[in-house]
Amino acid sequence: MSLKGRTVLITSGPTREYLDPVRFLTNASSGAMGFALAAAAKRAGAKVTVVTGPTNLEPPPGIRVVKIETALQMRRETLRRVRAADVIIGAAAVSDWRVAKTAAHKIKRNGSPLRLTLIPNRDIIKDAASLRRPGQLFVGFALETRRATAHARGKLERKGLDLVVANGPESLASGRISATLVAKGWTRRLPQGPKARVAKIVVAESTRLLNERRA
Repeated sequence: MSLKGRTVLITSGPTREYLDPVRFLTNASSGAMGFALAAAAKRAGAKVTVVTGPTNLEPPPGIRVVKIETALQMRRETLRRVRAADVIIGAAAVSDWRVAKTAAHKIKRNGSPLRLTLIPNRDIIKDAASLRRPGQLFVGFALETRRATAHARGKLERKGLDLVVANGPESLASGRISATLVAKGWTRRLPQGPKARVAKIVVAESTRLLNERRA
């Protein structure tokens, strides 16, 4: 199935939430899944933009890359592009919380416990889907440690998505992934495989759903 003439927007990688100028909260996401999705969408003929957190990976050729660090930056750069995209895929491992106030200088150790106040970040894919225009398709990821399919179906409905890819934390630092696709009315379990292969399937299913919507 072709995405020729279509625009795909993908969020990818981790975010960094700074405690002070030299320390931050983050996670083990490498950005490999987001880049694999970008490569698959590009091969399908789409014009692709990736909003990515810090990664050591080289992006696929022919992809527009927007580099960010924090969840707030990712949200801003995603929402300013969402209306122009046909398919929006939220594959980033965005931090659910950020530090309430980042220290202006390095926090020095003084022998006492350090207490941090964390405040929630906005849900980027949910906010993006709230701006939906007719004909758009929204895909989310659900990284869970238990009841992944059930949580994915909840996110599908709660966030107004069309497809959710459920997976576990073992995929974060690996080149392989085991995933379940969850859509309205159906579930599809994918065998564990390279992220590139799973990305191809996700893009193919997204294309099919997009074409069904526009038929």
